[in-house]
Amino acid sequence: MNRDYLKQIMTDQKDTYLSNPAIERNYPLEDHVNYCFVGIRRTGKSYMMYQQIRHLQENGIPLSQIVYVNFEDERLLEMSADDLNVILEIGLEMAGVDNRPYLFLDEIQNIKGWEKFVRRIADMKYRINITGSNSKMLSSEIASTLGGRFMIVDIYPYSFPEYLLAQGKNKNYLDILSTKDRAEVLGMYDQYVKYGAFPELVGIRNKREFLNSIYQTIYLGDIITRNKITNDFAVRLILKKIAESITKPLSFNRLGNILKSAGAAIGKQTVINYVGYMMESYMLFTLQNYAAKLIQKETSPKYYFMDTGLLGLMLMDCSSAQLENLVAIELIRRFGREKVFYFENNVEIDFYIPEEKLAIQVSMQVLDQIETREREIGAFLKLRNFIEGARCILITNSEEAELDCDGIHVSVVPAWKWLL
Repeated sequence: MNRDYLKQIMTDQKDTYLSNPAIERNYPLEDHVNYCFVGIRRTGKSYMMYQQIRHLQENGIPLSQIVYVNFEDERLLEMSADDLNVILEIGLEMAGVDNRPYLFLDEIQNIKGWEKFVRRIADMKYRINITGSNSKMLSSEIASTLGGRFMIVDIYPYSFPEYLLAQGKNKNYLDILSTKDRAEVLGMYDQYVKYGAFPELVGIRNKREFLNSIYQTIYLGDIITRNKITNDFAVRLILKKIAESITKPLSFNRLGNILKSAGAAIGKQTVINYVGYMMESYMLFTLQNYAAKLIQKETSPKYYFMDTGLLGLMLMDCSSAQLENLVAIELIRRFGREKVFYFENNVEIDFYIPEEKLAIQVSMQVLDQIETREREIGAFLKLRNFIEGARCILITNSEEAELDCDGIHVSVVPAWKWLL
């Protein structure tokens, strides 16, 4: 690639991070560590880059030592792994003889063979941060290639506190004193659940149209085109069924039978592949049954969307599903995906975190719904037969109470307050 042309692109892209007013994301990062930020498209991975750059500037590092390249730029479509070293050369030229550039390589998975360059630069003790939107970046082969030289950080859409800050609200809503404050936080919570929390969505009026553009980019670009799928009807049908089954486990056999009944029969392995592509795009994530055997853990998980707004695009009336999906996202944000499960063994518990001995049920309303309350509390009582002393929380849309039943204490917490 032409060196002068590449240098011009890098100069143009510098204006992006200099003018971006992104809020501080709540991810504690260490100095002198190389990071790999991963996650669904438009979730704020680039913001993490900008945040790192601002911190360097605050610590006295001049802009001449900062090299930022976004490989989503259409002018870089023809770039190859051989051209990556030119970026380093330009960085050294801009930084000066006695200085080392700090490298920020955004959406680097677009360059085939990027891993070897990144490893070499890390071995040369350069400070380098990378982002990617495809979980193939975390495959065992690539993880082995990077060899522990990077800390991998999952970036999620805004948490509710981040969402409030992005709206210019920095009150402590847990100490609400007025009816106006309560109405304000509940209104923002309703928007947060309905439309999700992609950072760019905050300042956009036509939120559904913007969400649809994100969905189409992921669906067409990261799932269909990247994996050269010709049967896009089957993929759409699988996504639709997963959305309809958010609160329940779903097996590959079940998905295959649904496709067959809809006249789109495909083999089980193809179903597995298609779902895998959805996972690789970060559109979906799964939770396994803590009480199941190994094979069942892998083949009958519960699926969730990485953003509640994307789920809302798939279904008409989905407030209950969005609430449970929201809790799932927050739990993996807090504890990590590998530490959050559901529990099903003659008792159904929506979420269980073994390290915390924390059991969580999710329901829109329980206090005025006797049958619902008895079902949810009854699940906690049955869980006692398998796990003694679990802490029990029942997350609702707006209700709050402390309940005691047969020696079990259950905290009923409104979702907005639990999120804060």
